[in-house]
Amino acid sequence: MTCTYKHFISIGALCIYAGNIPLSAKRHLTNAMPNVIVIMADDIGYGDLECYGTKSIKTPNVNKLARNGIRFTNAHAVAATSTPSRYALLTGEYPFRKKNTDVAAGNAGMIIRPEQFTAADLFRSKGYATAAIGKWHLGIGDQTAQQDWNAPIPCSPNDLGFDYTYIMAATADRVPCVFIENGIVANYDASAPIEVSYQKNFPGEPTGKNNPELLYNLKPSHGHDMSIVNGISRIGYMKGGGQALWKDENIADSITKHALDFIERHQDSPFFLYLCTNDIHVPRFPHKRFRGKSKMGLRGDAILQFDWTVGQITETLKKLKIDSNTLIILTSDNGPVVDDGYADQAEELLGDHKPSGPFRGAKYSAFEGGTMVPFIVSWPERIHPGKSNALISHIDFIASMACMLDGTIPQNMAPDSYNQWSAWYGMDQTGRPWALEQSANHTISVRAKQWKYIEPNDGGPMITWGPKIETGNSKQSQLFNIEKNKYEEKNIAEQHPDVVKAFSTLIENQKNHTGTVNRNQIPVLDI
Repeated sequence: MTCTYKHFISIGALCIYAGNIPLSAKRHLTNAMPNVIVIMADDIGYGDLECYGTKSIKTPNVNKLARNGIRFTNAHAVAATSTPSRYALLTGEYPFRKKNTDVAAGNAGMIIRPEQFTAADLFRSKGYATAAIGKWHLGIGDQTAQQDWNAPIPCSPNDLGFDYTYIMAATADRVPCVFIENGIVANYDASAPIEVSYQKNFPGEPTGKNNPELLYNLKPSHGHDMSIVNGISRIGYMKGGGQALWKDENIADSITKHALDFIERHQDSPFFLYLCTNDIHVPRFPHKRFRGKSKMGLRGDAILQFDWTVGQITETLKKLKIDSNTLIILTSDNGPVVDDGYADQAEELLGDHKPSGPFRGAKYSAFEGGTMVPFIVSWPERIHPGKSNALISHIDFIASMACMLDGTIPQNMAPDSYNQWSAWYGMDQTGRPWALEQSANHTISVRAKQWKYIEPNDGGPMITWGPKIETGNSKQSQLFNIEKNKYEEKNIAEQHPDVVKAFSTLIENQKNHTGTVNRNQIPVLDI
């Protein structure tokens, strides 16, 4: 695939909008392939960062990235939960097309299969070194619950286009609580062989439910009462691990160190780094350097820790003198959640802070707070700094990168990803005509420039397992004029049956869509 449609011209390895190109872009157009780093935050909401308006917390390193790049104000994750959101970004395929893309257990088999073409495959095809570091949460091993954690694991992210991987199998609140490096448990301790189960506990192993006296770091508020690691109970059962077990307070340091090592190893050649932090996801237990430094308890402290990681990356790029030719995309996998299972005082200390910003709902929800995410694109001396209200979606990552790289995506791969490089580069202030969003119960919504539509479904009004979050569910179609009613309070579906029909038809067409797309022509929304 190349960028050949009439709004683009190809200059070297770049696809540049043929309109008003900033002087900075004209001055520095070269054939040098940029390094690309995706910094994927976990559960950071639109309103959690200082550059997006909050006065509750300071995020100077993210602020600097935003000042030097484009801060998008209408960017959307594909899903309101982690696994399907990350699946969509890396594959360019909507998660509703793929079974088992719900929130994955720690012993889930590989959800992205080796025969699928990924963003990492794209970069590697253009000569890039590639790495996935941090939270993975897309399964590992060929089959669910069949992994031998004491041996090399067949079928890992290294089979998906990543040359180097240092990952958490799922999340910090799920076992196994070990890092996996290139398919092998890092720092493996042969004296403590690892066993994992999501069905039953191992004889004699304590749990948070039965042994709360052993929870010296964090206690659960709901769920999360199974195996205990580092004084914190988790989801799932685990035995063994020994010296390989992580300490939650060191997770950010470990992820960041391995990311910096990868950057330094590949400073002289182009690299793609998929860097997934864990900080704000529960259990929140940041390093003592950050604890007590915010006014919002552990959740606020974790945001400070995330900002520190961003600073470590940008400072290293500058030190190595490769910052000007490094494209950084900073975003989040879904919207925020306050109490997601641990008694960390996140609700009690929230104060006036609004993690979702001006939007209704949060993680899991069909309302905008579930998928409206921060999105910053920085490429010093290449991208003209500013703010953009272009409607963009994570689903377009692979096709947009293919445009930038003048790369090729195999036929029938990444079927839902469209070339939106002009918007991501800041040349097009409109972006997509529409974006699909998926809530925790698979309800599909459509976001257009003026409208937000939520399809009818049978789900209840509130999340049932603990978090105090509105689902956005209704048995009736819901339509909001998002320009006039950003908080999605007034349902005007009955007043606009033609708009409702158009959105409903669009969702049905997209669910039934198969085959190769014209990546430069998103289907028109007839409203």
